[in-house]
Amino acid sequence: MLPYQQDGWELKEKIVFCWSGGKDSALALNRILRDERYDVVSLLTTCNEHFQRVSMHGVRLELLDAQAQAIGLPLEKIFVSQRSSNEEYQQKMSACLLAHKARGIAGCAFGDIFLEDLKRWREENLARVGLRGVFPIWKIDTHELIVNSSRSASARSSAA
Repeated sequence: MLPYQQDGWELKEKIVFCWSGGKDSALALNRILRDERYDVVSLLTTCNEHFQRVSMHGVRLELLDAQAQAIGLPLEKIFVSQRSSNEEYQQKMSACLLAHKARGIAGCAFGDIFLEDLKRWREENLARVGLRGVFPIWKIDTHELIVNSSRSASARSSAA
């Protein structure tokens, strides 16, 4: 679903952003927040309940909360067990995404760049709940990503 017109107003596609707390997530979120087609309504992170850390990178939850506060978006955490299975992850993520879909969310964004099988897996799972994947930095050269992000940060600090 792309932006559409309603009563002369262009409506943005509402999405959630799967936030890992890592640099690829930060680069992807930066890019998508500047994209006029999307309205990021919240961050969504899978956390390990036992270790109280982000499942993907092991980021402490206190740092995760500080990141979300600095970004200025609400953060939703999905907790999985210490030795979570794909089935547990998929069940909890599907339930969460279906609730978002019921509130008008059309898609879920990720900071993936290169892993074809992971992208395909995400798209298949999202399709099962009627959502689509958004991959704002997919296949973009990492050097280009860093240079463009540095330029963007320099321009913002010069304008301040």
